[in-house]
Amino acid sequence: MTYQETVDWMFQQLPMYQRVGSSAFKKDLSNTLKLAAHLNHPEKDFKSVHVAGTNGKGSSSHMIASVLQEAGYKVGLYTSPHLKDYRERIRINGKYISEEAVIDFVKNNKSFLEAERLSFFEMSVGMAFWYFAEEKVDIAVIEVGMGGRLDSTNIITPEVSLITNIGKDHTQFLGTTLPEIAGEKAGIIKENIPVVISEKHPETEPVFRKTAKERNAVIIFAEERKADSDLQTDLLGSYQQKNIKGVYAVIQQLIQQGWKFSEEQIYSGLKQVVKNTNLRGRWDILQEQRPKVICDTAHNSDGLQYVFKQLSQESFKQLHFVLGVVSDKDLDEILPMFPNNAIYYFCKPDVPRGLEAEKLMQKSMEFGLKGEVFRSVSDAYRTALEKAAKEDLIFCGGSNFTVAEII
Repeated sequence: MTYQETVDWMFQQLPMYQRVGSSAFKKDLSNTLKLAAHLNHPEKDFKSVHVAGTNGKGSSSHMIASVLQEAGYKVGLYTSPHLKDYRERIRINGKYISEEAVIDFVKNNKSFLEAERLSFFEMSVGMAFWYFAEEKVDIAVIEVGMGGRLDSTNIITPEVSLITNIGKDHTQFLGTTLPEIAGEKAGIIKENIPVVISEKHPETEPVFRKTAKERNAVIIFAEERKADSDLQTDLLGSYQQKNIKGVYAVIQQLIQQGWKFSEEQIYSGLKQVVKNTNLRGRWDILQEQRPKVICDTAHNSDGLQYVFKQLSQESFKQLHFVLGVVSDKDLDEILPMFPNNAIYYFCKPDVPRGLEAEKLMQKSMEFGLKGEVFRSVSDAYRTALEKAAKEDLIFCGGSNFTVAEII
């Protein structure tokens, strides 16, 4: 099989959650454990940092990887979902896994993957762990896909765990209250392994403290630790300041365990995340002016809250919003947050899980959001570029898939 045929085959085995939603979600680690055993437990062949959270886990994972790279380590990075190319999920020192490695992994394990009916995500996690072990990385930063307790990544024993922001997302799987969701995220806390909590919240703090105590894990609330106020990152968006505190606390914990970093390496790692890891989609400025174009993958209420706060600090004559979402999004919760003085370009991301643009417009009108329906994300974006004046701003978002089709 070619690379594209291989990836297409992976997509087709069992539905991919990011594309089709709940029918692909599997609350069970048994298949992942079977695959790990089949591969001779590659997850035991490298050190790791495990990162969970509702928002900020992707940015935080990239920041940690960048700092580790600046310190001279060979660093694996596993994240999801991808925006453009499947290989974005698996990187070493910012370089994507090769097409040949993807082909080889599937070819050599195809009969097992088919016989055990492994899901797309389970295969991807197995491939990442195999690749990091084969390439002998010094350490890998592993981002949780969803939740934590029963996520396929949760078979590693990391040096330190990080839990970022807790918000209401994927409530049909993780619970409808913050303590319930925190309980699922707390599932990554391991026996005698320190855990850093990026944001302290009165509803979730008792959950994390209780789990950490049960597992004899040192718990660090990043907000309580002194962090250099000069720490800055090249990832744009004011919301990154909260992520920086958690990342800095993780690095300090690694230092206590014998990992070597200089202050200069920490500073430069945070300032060169995009260059070192090739991260896209976080307050991503596609055009600086005439008109300015920004996209961001934030898609739940907590993430959007930070995005809209940042957007309110921008100067523009008229705001144009290219908006596409997935069908299981709680629109009654997020749409009231959207500015009703913007011109909306409603579209459907090109995945089975995408919400029809007409339905999105009808629901949006209930909250005073006005605009037109377009056949595709590209049509919506092209029209926004045509209609926007030089002094205007175009914002594109609502879903990872909407952003992916634009960048």
